[in-house]
Amino acid sequence: MTLPAAARRLDPGPGLIALLTLLALLAFLLPARAAAQTMVSVDRPTVNMRAGAGTQHPVLWALAQGYPLQVVAREGEWLQVRDFEGDTGWVLARLTGREPHVVVKVPRANLRAGPATTQRIVGRATYGELWRTVDRRAGWVQVRHADGRSGWIARDLVWGW
Repeated sequence: MTLPAAARRLDPGPGLIALLTLLALLAFLLPARAAAQTMVSVDRPTVNMRAGAGTQHPVLWALAQGYPLQVVAREGEWLQVRDFEGDTGWVLARLTGREPHVVVKVPRANLRAGPATTQRIVGRATYGELWRTVDRRAGWVQVRHADGRSGWIARDLVWGW
């Protein structure tokens, strides 16, 4: 009995098997890579974020010391990074460090004496302000500003680490 062409079993051959193996491996590895967020902060008084990986590319932003950035990719000595507003650019890796900082991502955030909404409000933080991370506790970040202010801010009101 001869089967119609649509019903015949296909012989995958070595090329198709290799392709399917590669696709399965990528499906396994990509979610893990996407889930891992490497964070860095600016480790100099001012660092230029550029449009590409090299000093020949235009400067997009001048970033202040401590500014937190999420690493998206690496090309040689350059890091492609994303900031709290979703802007991307490139910075020289050696000009970054691992001191944790956060940026306020809401118009106004209460600065509290302790890590709870029942704690006394000791100040306010505003959109775009940069704070050094001192400690973390269940949904809260203890922060210190360059001007000396300190307290606790709810984690979902800031971006960084």
